[in-house]
Amino acid sequence: MDGRRRNPYQLTDESPVYVISIAAQLSGLHPQTLRQYDRLGLVSPDRTAGRGRRYSARDIELLRTVQQLSQDEGINLAGIKRIIELENQVAALQQRVAELSAAVDGAAVAMQQREAQVHASYRRDLVPYQDVQQTSALVVWRPKPKRPPTE
Repeated sequence: MDGRRRNPYQLTDESPVYVISIAAQLSGLHPQTLRQYDRLGLVSPDRTAGRGRRYSARDIELLRTVQQLSQDEGINLAGIKRIIELENQVAALQQRVAELSAAVDGAAVAMQQREAQVHASYRRDLVPYQDVQQTSALVVWRPKPKRPPTE
């Protein structure tokens, strides 16, 4: 979560509010099919203190997806379970990438600020160093001839 406290009465897609009969109606499946999907670990609803199943809107969407993959695509339940696991893993990895990208962006901003502080602290009487190219030129110094002092 993002650190903010949520209102416990606010409904979200993850709020477990539907009993099995309503979830079955909303998903278009038989309640026994929902129990079977729960036993197989395809869709695992929350449980009440009395062990009754409570489905969320996200669970119902997942039930519809399982049904679509099974009926329309011909994928067996073991394959569907693996697909769901991989999709969850991809979502978790995408979330982690987003977190790391935000951390890198924050570190880059902090580094730029620190660099600006260092540059601002330079003494103004110093001359910036410039790399001199090495050459093989020979410079001969000859003093100017001394002139007699004029009176």
